[in-house]
Amino acid sequence: MKHFALCLLLYAIAGCLADDVTYLNAFYSKTSQKLSKYSWFGNVRLHHFRVPEDTVLVRWLLTATRASVMNCGDQNITVHFRAGAPPVINPINTEFPNSTSVTFAQNITINIPSGQSSNVTLFNVTHPKPGDWFLAAHLPKDDGKIEQQGMPSCSYLFQPQMFVRRAADLTVLTDNIPLHKTLTAAKAPALFKVFVPEFTTRLDIFIQNITLQGTSITLGSHTLRPGSVVTANCSWFEPCSASLSTPPWNTWVLVTIETSTVNATMDFDISASVTVGCKPLSVSDINTSAFIRTIGSPRSNSSFDLGNASVSERDLRVNSSEPACMRSPSVLRDEQDVLSLRYVVSSNMNVTSDLPTVLALDLDSSAESGGTFVIELQLNTSALIGGFGSVNACLTPSAPVFNVNDTCATGFAQGFSLSVSKNESSALLRIPFPEAAMWYLSLQTLCNHSVDCTNASGLVSVSASVSACIDDCGPYGECRLLRTNSYLFAACVCKTGWQGWGCTDGSAAQSFSRQMAAALLLTLSNLFFIPPIIVALYRGYHTEAAVYFFTMFFSTFYHACDQPGVTVMCIMDYDTLQFCDFLGSVVSVWVTIVCMARLLDPVKYMLFMGGTLVISMAMQLDRRGLWNLLGPVIFSLVIMVTAWIYRTVKRHHCYPPTWRRWVFFLLPGFVSALIGVCVYIFAQTDSNYYYTHSIWHVMVATSVVFLLPPREKHIPPWGWTHSICGYKLCKNDKEELYSVTGT
Repeated sequence: MKHFALCLLLYAIAGCLADDVTYLNAFYSKTSQKLSKYSWFGNVRLHHFRVPEDTVLVRWLLTATRASVMNCGDQNITVHFRAGAPPVINPINTEFPNSTSVTFAQNITINIPSGQSSNVTLFNVTHPKPGDWFLAAHLPKDDGKIEQQGMPSCSYLFQPQMFVRRAADLTVLTDNIPLHKTLTAAKAPALFKVFVPEFTTRLDIFIQNITLQGTSITLGSHTLRPGSVVTANCSWFEPCSASLSTPPWNTWVLVTIETSTVNATMDFDISASVTVGCKPLSVSDINTSAFIRTIGSPRSNSSFDLGNASVSERDLRVNSSEPACMRSPSVLRDEQDVLSLRYVVSSNMNVTSDLPTVLALDLDSSAESGGTFVIELQLNTSALIGGFGSVNACLTPSAPVFNVNDTCATGFAQGFSLSVSKNESSALLRIPFPEAAMWYLSLQTLCNHSVDCTNASGLVSVSASVSACIDDCGPYGECRLLRTNSYLFAACVCKTGWQGWGCTDGSAAQSFSRQMAAALLLTLSNLFFIPPIIVALYRGYHTEAAVYFFTMFFSTFYHACDQPGVTVMCIMDYDTLQFCDFLGSVVSVWVTIVCMARLLDPVKYMLFMGGTLVISMAMQLDRRGLWNLLGPVIFSLVIMVTAWIYRTVKRHHCYPPTWRRWVFFLLPGFVSALIGVCVYIFAQTDSNYYYTHSIWHVMVATSVVFLLPPREKHIPPWGWTHSICGYKLCKNDKEELYSVTGT
């Protein structure tokens, strides 16, 4: 009901903005998701929205809800916004890998006060950039406490909903065709759009007959980052213009005319001028044989045969009268796998000082924006010509830079700079979560002015690719492919205390000695199961002893395989080891408590087998569920207590009958088990896991020694009626005959 009322409010507010333009409203909602504390990017809840073209208003309705009834105190939830790609965030202030360039997204904080169950926050963006928008929400830094599934905890849900107000019939400005329009201050601003074709170098908007003070022209759409729009303030009764150098190609640019004067109307004339002042050198037709050789070449070969075979052809002019301001070599886009893409270009491209060389790198699909964009330059220092100083490069989205030596920025975007020279012949740039757009890499030789600058040039090899993670997360991390609905992205999960976007921040890394100590404690602590095995064998509980040995064996090798660092040893598949370890642990508890009930052998072994089968099924369904342990414990305790009460009533004497059994065996056993359970549930954190979990091993094994019932009177020590060599494995002939005849 609350959300319905808010929706009505949104539509009512939107209706107040109506003017001569036809507006349409839409509402989009995402499913609420449980939030997690942040330790790596996989902890965020990423939501993907698509903002339609000609949207004039986006209003996000952010609902944060406390899902638990516990008194959890105040809680802050951080929400990051970004257009074009998932937001790059760093809530725990870790270091990024070398040569990595990042632009952090804008974020807001939602607070849920103590005693309040929810918080609804509105976040508005006027004239947003159309296309993909991403929201990432998370709780503050993870404190490292290991929470057991099924235990009460403070949990929070986050649900974003998007209200969109879209103009259905925006006026289109055509090149050099003026329009007469009316601006009413009481209504919405006057909105127009103009298409920017490829190779445009400049966009100009002119308005005349300005009769209102505070009039302004705004070009572009908001992306929540600086420089996404250009605004020009106009003077009263004077012509006004707004200019945009190197606007984004093949896109519509929004033009907004507004005034701060209230209750006034202004008739004005508006026109647009699109200057297509730069075209690449024309190239000849494709060399078919070279193209076939390139497509058929091994993927590991980074050279581009097509480019090498036709470099001279690229510089041929089809129409020599056309001015040219750049060279544009061909680029092969090679899609290899999910979030795996490479661009194959000419090796040893000739980069000159007179014209920039521009490579068009097609990343205009959101399918690759969840990876890492990697650009690498390599200069051939043995082939420098003229007054060579260096080769400067600039990587920009949507439009290239034509004078790399002057600036590395376009109309709406700040570019990424690289440079190679004699002293530094290689350069590397990595961009996590690049914006989905057509990217342009502009290269130009910078002349050394101490010598003749005529025909200064150098040979440069360019390597461009998209990979899932930076350097595959290196030796201290693992690259994980993540998904939100149908959108795929990748992130590094680090180990042994390493942190950061590429697991390169070793400020909290564990030393080798600590890793070794953790491995030895977690594995060797399982040797405490040797005393329970010996006691079980001595008292004739051979099945129980086999279960304890199974648990000791698989727990030892599971923890040897589960180590996050270099001290790892896996004797079989990790999932198999984990299943056997979890199964053995619960079955050990099950058979111990059932054994304490002192039931008849057929009933006892039936419960052993039936309980093991049920536990195996539960482990397969939810391996870490708390009830996988509590269920068998409670059920077996009911069986044990029922059996003890039955014996107590039947014998008219407390069972077990002796106080020594209670004081010296049962009480220490229950205390050891209780300590182990408390440590396991309440004390474990990521930092102390290796010794708290070792304490759990020791306490469980110790409790088994105390809790196993005494040996039956008719069973000799070790359960053997004869010597070891005479141990009876089968029935003798007389017993078999009796079982057949029944006499």
